[in-house]
Amino acid sequence: MKKTIPLTLIFIAGLLGVISFVIPHPSYQVYDEWIRNDLLRVLSAFAVVLALGSLLRVHFDKIRRKRKNWQFSWLLLVAFGASAIIGLFGGVAADGILPTTIGSFPFDIQTLYENIVIPLASSMFALLAFFMASAAYRAFRVRSMEATLLLGAAFIVMIGVLPLGYSISQHLPGFVQWILNVPNVAGQRGIVFGIALGVVATSLKIILGIERAWLGGGE
Repeated sequence: MKKTIPLTLIFIAGLLGVISFVIPHPSYQVYDEWIRNDLLRVLSAFAVVLALGSLLRVHFDKIRRKRKNWQFSWLLLVAFGASAIIGLFGGVAADGILPTTIGSFPFDIQTLYENIVIPLASSMFALLAFFMASAAYRAFRVRSMEATLLLGAAFIVMIGVLPLGYSISQHLPGFVQWILNVPNVAGQRGIVFGIALGVVATSLKIILGIERAWLGGGE
């Protein structure tokens, strides 16, 4: 029963999702919109609760066992608790149960998001540039014909998008744009097409019960 019920539910849910693309009848489309807009929101809310519970359990266990960098878990738990209290009881402005301003200093949840989360995310993306440069250096090593083509195309594109490219040749920016619009887009479409086929194949395996790794048993 532990596997039969989840497999039955996933089969019914997958079948209902597929039928919406096969039966364009307005009555079923209304029912499909109810599933996607209402039912999935409820399921997402439960998923968020489970995810937060798992996050807290992992970090509490990390602190208890004093694993590597366990001090940062305290920082996460304090930030999680403070933001949860402010978000639930403080409101977006000073209209909640708890005050969210001290004089002219606001600390409502929107202010915290704009002044803490966004700068941290920007810093993270800025650091990614160095990792991308390192990965590009390793990828652009001339070891084969394909790597040579990749290196040549990357060099032409990088030069062409700079003002230096127009100084070298007036036709270089147009050639670079052709590389971006034709070979690059063709490669992207091939990758997306392959991903779509993989998604369809994996979805069918899950719906039909062939793939059961998501049950946790690895079968």
